[in-house]
Amino acid sequence: MNRRLYRSWQALILFVLALSACSAPSQRDTQAASYAAAHSVGSLRLIGEQRIPLNQPFMDTIVGGLSGLDYDAATDTWLAESDDRSEVNPARFYSLRLRYDLNGFDSVELTGVTFFRQADGSTYPSVATFAKRGGDVPDIESIRLDPHDGSVWYSSEGYRRLGLAPFVRQAGRDGGLLRNFPVGAMFAIDLRGERGPRDNLSFEGLSFSPDGRYLWLGMEAPLYQDGPLPTVQAGAMARVTKYERDGAMAAQYAYPLDPIPVAPGGRYADNGLSEILAVDDHRLLAIERAGVQDKQGIFHFHIRLYEMDVDGASDIRDVDTLRTSRFTPVAKRLLLDFDHGQLEMVDNLEGMAWGPRLANGHDSLVLVSDNNFTASQVTQLLVFEVLPRQD
Repeated sequence: MNRRLYRSWQALILFVLALSACSAPSQRDTQAASYAAAHSVGSLRLIGEQRIPLNQPFMDTIVGGLSGLDYDAATDTWLAESDDRSEVNPARFYSLRLRYDLNGFDSVELTGVTFFRQADGSTYPSVATFAKRGGDVPDIESIRLDPHDGSVWYSSEGYRRLGLAPFVRQAGRDGGLLRNFPVGAMFAIDLRGERGPRDNLSFEGLSFSPDGRYLWLGMEAPLYQDGPLPTVQAGAMARVTKYERDGAMAAQYAYPLDPIPVAPGGRYADNGLSEILAVDDHRLLAIERAGVQDKQGIFHFHIRLYEMDVDGASDIRDVDTLRTSRFTPVAKRLLLDFDHGQLEMVDNLEGMAWGPRLANGHDSLVLVSDNNFTASQVTQLLVFEVLPRQD
């Protein structure tokens, strides 16, 4: 081969290699692409269950209170946050590996723990240390991975009695704070009267839209000005908000909570929205979780999984109170009533995330329960095959 021809072939090979390097998708690009594909939910088939033992020690922490969950396709790992108010250990999230396929759920393995950090780099304080340290007492209820850059987003219910408002924040994978997300004045705490979020009943659900352009935020219960909490006789309205990534409200809707399904034998019962998960550009999954106390003071949980549809619902972002306003709430379709499922026990399900596609191409869906660090409850992870809609 003559020298001129050799150099031409060499240049062509280098060009092809460079083009391949530029066009080859990264793991993060692959993850973003997986989010961009909308999901389809017809019904669910239980694949299996795994449990984490009560008060299992791990890397100098006690595992419990797992109330949020998300999957990282780039590393095939899961993140699960604890709603520990820095009382057992500082506010944190765990890394896990789940092994399952169409035939069963084989194992759950803890692989790491990361502490959430405040703006000054310190961990979050407990109620006992708040007076000395300041900052925010955490009650972190949901965690999501940003499909654009892999950062961590999380929501906290705040602490109304201390005047601490609920918040949404973005963190690096090391837990370090990147920014506070502006949620709007309607979610501020007003201790002069009954307005704004109720204590321990606010930012319970968080989800990115499938394309990552929007962030959805779900309230567990009504704002004070929106009416009373659910009772055995009547349901209530919780706000679900759609945000632009810069914090601008794109829309807000009223989600109709069911009445409490069973009368309490003890002193307390509730029903609320415990997690949301975007399906496509107008549908989201919603966990309604009712906790009902018996005469011995032990809570029993009644869980329903719905698919909500915001198409046709009223945009209520400019509505000050839902008590006296006319509006159309979101429609919802029951997917699974856990009272009539295959499991002997269903605990306090509060976290939910899409998992990797199964061998037949169907989505997998994983739910996790918050055991509240109590011996009468369990930390359970449930895996489902998602059977697509047929319409």
